[in-house]
Amino acid sequence: MPISQTELGRRVRAARESLGLTQEDAATALELARPAVAEIEAGRRVLSSLELFRLASLYGRDMKEFLAPVYSDEDALRAVFRAQRGFEVDSSLQRTLLDWRNRARALTDLEALLDYPRRLCTAGAYPTAPLSSRWNAIQQGELLAEEERGRLGLGRAPVGDLPMLLESQGIRTATVPLPDDVSGLTLQERGQDLLILVNRTHALTRHRFSFAHEYAHVLMDRERGSIVSRAEDRNDLVEMRANSFAAGFLMPTEGVLEFVRERGKGQGSRETAIVHDESDAEPVRVEGRSAPGSQMLQTYDVIQAADHFGVSCVAMIYRFKTVGLLKQPQVAALRAAEEARWATELQKLIGDGVSSPSADGPPAFQRRFIATALEAYRRSLISRGKLVELGALVELSDDQIETLRDTAAQIDEELDGVPSAT
Repeated sequence: MPISQTELGRRVRAARESLGLTQEDAATALELARPAVAEIEAGRRVLSSLELFRLASLYGRDMKEFLAPVYSDEDALRAVFRAQRGFEVDSSLQRTLLDWRNRARALTDLEALLDYPRRLCTAGAYPTAPLSSRWNAIQQGELLAEEERGRLGLGRAPVGDLPMLLESQGIRTATVPLPDDVSGLTLQERGQDLLILVNRTHALTRHRFSFAHEYAHVLMDRERGSIVSRAEDRNDLVEMRANSFAAGFLMPTEGVLEFVRERGKGQGSRETAIVHDESDAEPVRVEGRSAPGSQMLQTYDVIQAADHFGVSCVAMIYRFKTVGLLKQPQVAALRAAEEARWATELQKLIGDGVSSPSADGPPAFQRRFIATALEAYRRSLISRGKLVELGALVELSDDQIETLRDTAAQIDEELDGVPSAT
């Protein structure tokens, strides 16, 4: 049975008031005078379909909600985040969420109009045991990252365009302005598209980590509904699990180890192999030794690995530690170096623009060439003059050559045991 004009007016008034909007706000959206809005809300003026559409968009509602037999007066956005301790949806964030929910709905409507197959969320919902400790949270995240990479057929390779990957799983994605302490949020509402939003004001590498983090919530926390990821909650077990998932998803253990091995590192200083031919003869024992210090990961290794996996240098350092390639003193040294001016310049030289501060890094060959030349210099296999000569060979600019010299000087200080300047 169709609802009355009076009931429709009451519903649009309730929707407006639940968002804290004024009749003047509604009048602006409708391009009408304020008294006309008052007449509509009192049920004394008929709403056209265009006007109802405009109000629905302003209030973040589906137009069909206003005409349905059952209607909830409560603001949906405030309701879905009510369980989020200490989180308030202010007017600015409210408008952002409403706008993106409208855009996601509009895209779904367009796809339906074109008779595209309905884009349901194809990402699995992984059943997980209750979290009992931090270690348990980290283990769950790592294990499920490995399982999800397997399901998606990613192997050991870096994840490419992560938002496109999530879109392929039926999840709408966007980067939007959010409060600085919010890295991202997952908007899950009954009957609505799943939507992941990450903070546009954060670094590009953090965008990727945040998308992966929110994807963890989609996979493992769907029964919790909408979730806001805030810095102050990083010690919460659910957030720790999502961070562990993001690290494992973006930087798979086998992929990280393979990357390091390709650069002649990641092995012990002494390796032993036993060769046996299945005869009665004694097996042959072969021992190999690496050159002293050759296995130590350097700042340029961190920069290249970070670019390879599309993460920040800090995230890469801690991932190296997690997979057993670094001990805490090395982590501290690399963190100190990562903050130094010469390291920032080096990122511009051998970074591809994802983890480096530069907008557009040099070609891949040049980046690999310079990093390899620096390793040869560190092992005293070439002189500083030769290092500069090689830089000129690949057409480094004068400023880039100067960065090469600064990096060489830093290497010399470290080899001489002089603390790194930061």
